[in-house]
Amino acid sequence: MNVDFTDKIKYDGESQTVRPVRPGKEVTMAFYRLVTDSCCELVPALKTRLHAAQAPLTMLLDGVSYTDDETLDRDRFLAAMKASRSAPKSACPSPDCYARLFSGEGDVFAVTISSKLSGSYNSAQIGRTLALAARPNQKIHVFDSCSASAGELAVSLRIAEYVQAGLGFDEIVSKTEAFIRGMRTFFIAESLDTLIKSGRMGRITGYVASAMSLRPIMTADHGEIKLYEKARGSVRAFTRLVDIIGECSADLSKRTLVVSHCHNERQAAFVAAEARRRYPFRDVVVVPTGGLSSMYVNSGGVIISDMTSGYYNTYFVGGLRLG
Repeated sequence: MNVDFTDKIKYDGESQTVRPVRPGKEVTMAFYRLVTDSCCELVPALKTRLHAAQAPLTMLLDGVSYTDDETLDRDRFLAAMKASRSAPKSACPSPDCYARLFSGEGDVFAVTISSKLSGSYNSAQIGRTLALAARPNQKIHVFDSCSASAGELAVSLRIAEYVQAGLGFDEIVSKTEAFIRGMRTFFIAESLDTLIKSGRMGRITGYVASAMSLRPIMTADHGEIKLYEKARGSVRAFTRLVDIIGECSADLSKRTLVVSHCHNERQAAFVAAEARRRYPFRDVVVVPTGGLSSMYVNSGGVIISDMTSGYYNTYFVGGLRLG
């Protein structure tokens, strides 16, 4: 199977219109396949181009189960989440689900949401053991992205670039693991409701911050969430986010910026445009969030990730719920 990995994709809002930003070569993926969980923002065109399969996570809210796949009514789920007094929870794909996706011809690279945020990574590792019991000569490597959403997509795109470069399986594993180890993550809570409901922020602190229009800028250090700084108002928070990209990054000409959003094309476009104007990114990819990421960031959330060899940052903008 031939897959064009060098087309840099721009996904325009909710329209499911994908256009190549830069043409490239075709890459034969006869021996490598990609599997991710549904927190990776693989829109249909990207899934086809990356020859990828996805293991769906499940969101649980008020006794109702929502499967994070193409059948999910995201707006219905977001409306239920907004109306509920409870914090939504998530359940990872089963080991059997991963084992089925790993089975078949070709070696496999798998990318999951951070193991600090979900059991998806551990489930994939068990699925790998099951798959290898049936096909002991197959190569399967599971990457803990130490991130989510745009960060997972950044890792997946990096793997694709290594495949395009003709690297062997073990070298791709080594370089991708090094790429992940350099990660830093930031997010801004557009809405504090989910943080308060989940107990990640005290009610009094959350209500005071909301009243004062404060937007906490949080950081995730290897998947663990900490307060980074505070900004007053959404405009300053988004502007500060773009500042942080420059402060924490180097050699941006080799990077691709990934921007994902939940019903917030305007702010996603602002971040993408400001990043293009201020920094020499090689490319910018814009995609909508899937179900699980939408649960994390809430409606209005934006997530960005920039990638380069051996280092990338992921920035989350929006309310975050850690299940």
